[in-house]
Amino acid sequence: MCRWAAYIGKPIFLEEVVSRPRHSLIHQSHCATECKSAINADGFGLAWYDGRDEPGQYRDVSPAWSDCNLKSLVQQVRSGLFLSHVRASTGTATSRNNCHPFTSKQWSFMHNGQVGGFEHFRRAGDMMIPDAFYGERRGATDSEALFLVALSEGMDADPCGALERSTARFEALSRARGTSPHIRMTAAFSDGKKLYAVRYATDNKAPTLYHRWSDTHQGRAVVSEPLETDETDWQLVPPGMFCTFDGESVAMQPFEPGRVAVAA
Repeated sequence: MCRWAAYIGKPIFLEEVVSRPRHSLIHQSHCATECKSAINADGFGLAWYDGRDEPGQYRDVSPAWSDCNLKSLVQQVRSGLFLSHVRASTGTATSRNNCHPFTSKQWSFMHNGQVGGFEHFRRAGDMMIPDAFYGERRGATDSEALFLVALSEGMDADPCGALERSTARFEALSRARGTSPHIRMTAAFSDGKKLYAVRYATDNKAPTLYHRWSDTHQGRAVVSEPLETDETDWQLVPPGMFCTFDGESVAMQPFEPGRVAVAA
């Protein structure tokens, strides 16, 4: 399992989430507390929005805690909307192309979890990506495939529905050809205007997802686990929910891939 953190609000330096808090994302990369793997050393990545529609992106394969370029970057870059991720591989190679966040045009996407048995039906999963999007397939992860299929399902117009349909298709493949748990996931993604997040699993062990508004920063952090252990106002998102974060507002709706009828 991976760890990730996102932010939307008044522009701040990325270090306010990535490296400065006592339980920052870099600290979680070697001392995670709310996942089965305490060490997340299979690469890291950032995607941030500033003056352009398309996000900036930085990814590498070294452990986040030892990369001096990452520490320098987050001290200098300021953004009002960004995604950050440290990776613990569930089977695919440690390579830059397999590091999150993934991007396509204005979209950025990162994921924590697994599609059960993906290694047994990777070709079938790749074949669900239409030609219009397959040219953007760079790595071999289930996460990137899930993202590209969601884009093809109409993420521009219907972010929740598109991810529901994409998840339902991969869940059907896992049930037919893979292993349980068929889906465990939290994901965060953005079009540069709003931040979206989801928590879902086919069993009762959905990865954790929290959010918190900061009056100091005038922004909201959305994270795998709280950034400060002594802050008591982190809000846990219930399983099976899709969240839309826009300014100070938070909207939640059920996330129900099971209502989507698909054929594996």
